[in-house]
Amino acid sequence: MNYRQLIINLLGWICGILFSAIGIVNMFWGNDAVFGIFLFALSLVYYPPLYALFRKLTGYGIHGALKIALVVFIIWASVGVGELFDKIDLMLQSF
Repeated sequence: MNYRQLIINLLGWICGILFSAIGIVNMFWGNDAVFGIFLFALSLVYYPPLYALFRKLTGYGIHGALKIALVVFIIWASVGVGELFDKIDLMLQSF
């Protein structure tokens, strides 16, 4: 495995874990359970093993530019519109 592929896989894991966490926060705190499920489902695209399974089953891949656009959309939707920081405060108060 070359360094480029290693970096892409590492970024995939980081984005997948981060966006899964954002989806879980939106599912259980606040009133956006459907939005949280949507974000969690989008996050699955970034996990390298799941992406490889998707490519194997469908024969299609997702272009890197679309993945970058999804990063921008998820961050914009969760931080700007979804009030992520308020939901994190709710989550921390419930513990």
